[in-house]
Amino acid sequence: MKTPKCNSLEEVRAAIDLLDDQIVELIAKRNSYIKQAANFKNTVDEVKTQDRIDYVVQKARAKALEYNLSPNLVEELYRVMIDEMVESEIAEFRNAKDL
Repeated sequence: MKTPKCNSLEEVRAAIDLLDDQIVELIAKRNSYIKQAANFKNTVDEVKTQDRIDYVVQKARAKALEYNLSPNLVEELYRVMIDEMVESEIAEFRNAKDL
């Protein structure tokens, strides 16, 4: 991964702001897919499967290492994100079953 060289603090901050916008957009897109996944599950227990969570976290840790980024940081971020998205998926699952 090559990061363009910035020539001022303002350029650095503008680049970070752009990345932050993209990160939030990607998280929103991920959450949209998570909600869709609820349509393919039959029970709440299927929503939160520890094997899948462990797989996703380990994959993210490995990707972090590829980019010379702290795998502990990435794991912590992913665990928070997954916990919140599981709750969102459970709500979506329950709403779909009530229809």
